[in-house]
Amino acid sequence: MKKTKSFLLVSGVAIMVACTIVFIWLMMFMERKSEESIRDIGTIYMAEMNKHIQQKFLTLVYLRLSQVEGVVERTPASSVKYGPRMLKELRLNAEVRDFSYLGLYAQDGTAETVYGSPVSVANIEDFWTILKQEGKAVSYGATAEGVRLLILGVAASYPMPGGKKAEALVAGINVQELADALFVNDTNSLVFTRIVDREGQFVVRRQENGYSNYFQFIRETFSSMGHKTALHYLGEMHSAMDARTDYSSLVRTGGQFHHLYLSALPNTDWFLVSELPQGVLDETISRLSDTRTYATLAVAGIVLVLLTLMFIYYYLLSQAQLRRVSAARMEADRANHAKSEFLSNMSHDIRTPMNAVVGMTDIALANLSDVARTEDCLKKIKLSSKHLLGLINDVLDMSKIESGKLTLTMGQVSLRETMADLVNIMQPQIKAKQQRFDIFVSGVTAENVLCDSVRLNQILLNLLSNAVKFTPDGGEIDIFLSQENSPRGADFVRTHLRVKDTGIGMSEAFKAKIFESFSREDNERVYQTMGTGLGMAITKYLVDLMGGTIEVESTQGVGTEFHIVLDFKRMPEAGEMKLPDWNVLVVDDNKDLLQSAVSVLESLGVHAEAAEDGETAVRMMEARLGGDKEFDVVLLDWKMPGMDGLETARQIHERIRPDVPLCLISAYDWAPIEKQAREEGVSGFISKPLFKSALFYGLSRFAGPSVDEEMKTDPYLTPVRDLTGKRILLAEDNELNWEVASDILKDAGLEVEWAENGRVCVEKFQASEPGFYDAVLMDLRMPEMTGYEATRAIRSSSRPDKNVPIIAMTADAFAEDVQHCLACGMNAHTTKPINTAELFQLLRKYMG
Repeated sequence: MKKTKSFLLVSGVAIMVACTIVFIWLMMFMERKSEESIRDIGTIYMAEMNKHIQQKFLTLVYLRLSQVEGVVERTPASSVKYGPRMLKELRLNAEVRDFSYLGLYAQDGTAETVYGSPVSVANIEDFWTILKQEGKAVSYGATAEGVRLLILGVAASYPMPGGKKAEALVAGINVQELADALFVNDTNSLVFTRIVDREGQFVVRRQENGYSNYFQFIRETFSSMGHKTALHYLGEMHSAMDARTDYSSLVRTGGQFHHLYLSALPNTDWFLVSELPQGVLDETISRLSDTRTYATLAVAGIVLVLLTLMFIYYYLLSQAQLRRVSAARMEADRANHAKSEFLSNMSHDIRTPMNAVVGMTDIALANLSDVARTEDCLKKIKLSSKHLLGLINDVLDMSKIESGKLTLTMGQVSLRETMADLVNIMQPQIKAKQQRFDIFVSGVTAENVLCDSVRLNQILLNLLSNAVKFTPDGGEIDIFLSQENSPRGADFVRTHLRVKDTGIGMSEAFKAKIFESFSREDNERVYQTMGTGLGMAITKYLVDLMGGTIEVESTQGVGTEFHIVLDFKRMPEAGEMKLPDWNVLVVDDNKDLLQSAVSVLESLGVHAEAAEDGETAVRMMEARLGGDKEFDVVLLDWKMPGMDGLETARQIHERIRPDVPLCLISAYDWAPIEKQAREEGVSGFISKPLFKSALFYGLSRFAGPSVDEEMKTDPYLTPVRDLTGKRILLAEDNELNWEVASDILKDAGLEVEWAENGRVCVEKFQASEPGFYDAVLMDLRMPEMTGYEATRAIRSSSRPDKNVPIIAMTADAFAEDVQHCLACGMNAHTTKPINTAELFQLLRKYMG
């Protein structure tokens, strides 16, 4: 029994001791494992946190660096000169991109502040070293006021005062902006994060702690743990920094345990340091030492809670990032969709003139025996081809506008011809919708002006196309052209262009943004109408480029009016235009046109009277019959309510005077009624708008010898081509282009020789007798030797005729192409497709 008791006692004691030992070991093991688990969890969390912040940091820095590079691309150093204009453009770029600082830096220490306050850059030698190696560099600095900035440098050779050249364009971003973007702005957050350099200086931090150096903060606040002191931590951190490896440790500061994690930021000499207070975990360790029973559950629960919290926190951060990525993707998709829609709409718009070209070609082929009809088709094919060429150029306009490279090509422009082209181009669309279209001219003193004809046509076609699209069938569209003295002086004329319609109008909200890219009114009617949303943005840019203004007035359900004001330089006009002392009757149902026509006719020296309808015109003719003031000429509008122009002409000839000249005036194509009009006694046709020159040339053929025969010839209708016998050397590598150009030139009486490329052109010129060729027409892009190289070869030769006129004839039609041609020695530039009138004008000018 005793032995049993003893055995039991000893066994019990042994078991108790064993249990105690096992319990103590288990406590120590659990405590150690708990501490290891906590450290591991902290390390994982901090590593992921630092990785996430690293990614955000790199994204922000690369984004900002790309913005600095964008400044260099938008304002290339090679294309600017030092001066207020360059500095103003750079400052504007800085303001648009929310830079706090922008400056030009030379490596000798010279720096010029373009925007913001002067900045002192830290580690300037390292900054220059990285910049030279990589073309861009990142550092930090501060203004004299103590505002800390993130410094971003990009290699750029901008001019500086004193003839110096900058080696870098340097931008500064407020560090607080970077901190707000990188770190959660929450004072209750458990994680404290900062960015330091190798010397411990703070680059970015979320919260101030009274220290300017992180290493100083460690030395003065970190407590010793075991054998580790603050100096041990500093040594380990320096070693990690030198090796650019991650460093993690549990530290004690301010009486609390913190998990410290350090990692290097790529492409910089900076390091991300995060601290996570371990207060909650430290309390858990204390509870584990007090109770073994709940240790596993407590640790498991706490770990689960922490993992859950970390997951939720990381999930929320990830979701926020995903939302930003999704928003960026949606914006990119929207831009891509807009561009795709733009290309689709451009395809539709390009097919419209192509349809006219193909259709009119078929009609011309079917009516070869009808010379007049064939000629009419060919004219319309030419106009549609011009319009098609303009559309193709429009596709390139947005990219040139966005890059700031769109320029004007100035030349003499006839406003009369411009308006006539508009009428011919817009007629099919207007006729299809049975709309009424008129152009009213008043006070025009300069029909010929200096401007970019392509861009002026583009502006007006954009406005008219919109007017046609958004005006219902049967609506009215009018253009009002008037002039007045320009504030720029007597050599200029202020020209007002108003495009008015009775369309659907637009809301006040849309009016405010109508000139923005891809802007369209948000209503069903607009969405049912094809359009790119770029036309008005391009129009506004072109008007601004011409130094003019554009305004819009619109009322929904009533209509819209665009008002453009441009100051054009006057160009030489034709000789004095005077008609005999006639009595002229003008018949039109539009009061504005009547008033304008009467005013213009009286300036031509005739006495003009007006009638607002056919019945009134017939009565006025009857009242003057047999008197001293019979009407010598009658101008009749074609389309009038009640008695139209044809019926009025018939009644005048049958009932009153069969001998009086009758001219039909209209903005519409009169080809369908020409035969009937001739049968009704109509003597001629005059196109609206009724410019002074149009009325003069239209009526002067009835004047007999009282008007000079040379003055009766309309220069816009009969180009002079008196070039018979002149020799042309044509350099062209495309056989079809050679055939087209050769036929055009030979039809004018010119002798033409073909050079298949630039080398052959030079060889033929050098093998000819001096003065054999009267001019050279030079393509630019040719194999073996380009047109530029061929021109230089001819100009540098020792021949007495090396200054022979050389005219570029090319599809390279931009302003910079023209300048390049002139710079290499060519006399002039004309484009393909060939503008026959322009080509012969140049040949006549340079060949006499």
